[in-house]
Amino acid sequence: VAAAAARLRAAIAAEADPALVALRDAAAAHGVAFLWDADAATVGLGTGSRTWPVDGLPAPGAVDWAAIHDVPVALVTGTNGKSTTVRLVAAMIAAAGRVPGLSTTDWVRVGGETLDRGDYSGPGGARMALRDRRVEAAVLETARGGLMRRGLAVDRADVAAVTNLAEDHLGDFGLADVAALADVKLVVARVARGCVLNADDPVLRARGAGLGRPVTWFSLRPEDPWLAERAAAGAGVCVCGADGRLTLRPAGGARGDVLDVAAAADVPITLGGAARYNVANALAAIAVADALGVPPAAIRAGLVGFESTPDSNPGRLNLFDVGGVRVLVDYAHNPHGVRALNDVIRGLGGRRRLVAIDQAGDRDDAALADLARATLEGRPDAVIVKELRSHLRGRPEGEVPRVLAAALAAQGFPAASIAFAGDELEALDLALAWAEPGDLVVLMVHAQRQAVIDRLAAGGSAPSSHRPPPMP
Repeated sequence: VAAAAARLRAAIAAEADPALVALRDAAAAHGVAFLWDADAATVGLGTGSRTWPVDGLPAPGAVDWAAIHDVPVALVTGTNGKSTTVRLVAAMIAAAGRVPGLSTTDWVRVGGETLDRGDYSGPGGARMALRDRRVEAAVLETARGGLMRRGLAVDRADVAAVTNLAEDHLGDFGLADVAALADVKLVVARVARGCVLNADDPVLRARGAGLGRPVTWFSLRPEDPWLAERAAAGAGVCVCGADGRLTLRPAGGARGDVLDVAAAADVPITLGGAARYNVANALAAIAVADALGVPPAAIRAGLVGFESTPDSNPGRLNLFDVGGVRVLVDYAHNPHGVRALNDVIRGLGGRRRLVAIDQAGDRDDAALADLARATLEGRPDAVIVKELRSHLRGRPEGEVPRVLAAALAAQGFPAASIAFAGDELEALDLALAWAEPGDLVVLMVHAQRQAVIDRLAAGGSAPSSHRPPPMP
């Protein structure tokens, strides 16, 4: 025991960094943020930040603290809709003439510049955005994985939003149910001055009152008596009314203090109001932007000017026309997301409909069966099940597609209308070989999204002259 204790004391001594601790304490004394990782330490945020390598830290007395300050920060989490909400808020900040910094599952961006691409929905991406001295307001996607592995990048924020909660990634890190998932997601509320929560989510309803923070609720059900009770108690309310107007009454505002933002049909990402989940994302973004101090005119301009293109919102309702065949590329990756997408699929119509699905290997068979059920609720005429080789996660190659196909068949879907693809590009080739003008193809794309988008943008043709045989 003595020897082990000695080794532990030696390790602690080796890791000790008095200069880092002194700078952290000085930042706290001056009321500004402190960011730290293995390479660098930062005081302040965005335009008010200064960053040094950890092996070259200044003494606190050498820092010009008068020049150090924070910028407004929003944290956005939830099961689905995080990335779209973050990008909407960033568009609103930009419309106000300020430089947004954002981190998402696809990139870190400052203004119109992409600093790096990849999944940056954890604290590493947040720090990259917050350390950029051009940033005047930051919107940070905060995913479950980053929260559980590395925590939060900041210990305070102006607002935290939770878009929704649904069964996804259950079993990871001991998460057994949605209640446990809520415990993780709502960590963001502990560091925020105020929260934006989905009133249509029963778990968030139950948890919201106990957060000890002002809450703005957003909802697609404006006549809900529960929502009226919250509003009467002083909570903020952001709703899509029966007339299709998106309105906000901020928390603590007077009853007549209502901001009429826009018609849902005028917001491009809602596809004329058909994409109801994007109406909900728009409501969340309105409330978050208001909490960040974005003026009403800029909130509206950002909302109606934001389109879900492969550049601005990759893999989220990206619609292409390939020789009269409409192809929808989307990131939907769990039953909750697929069921939300079904409303869009029905709204888009199509003479016939084909859907291509996959799933990561860390979902159990029951979750795969639920994904199959959700897919069939969209009434497809054909389904492609595809391999996600980059996400096998312990399962042998081919097993997930086989389980998905068996689940589809168990629901009565004809085996002759199911095809297998080795990857997402092969699924695209199969789908286009099957489709005819007037048909709708829905590709739920995850691992090879950019390659799929590039091929569709080029007209959909495969590089070689070979085309796969048509599906049954």
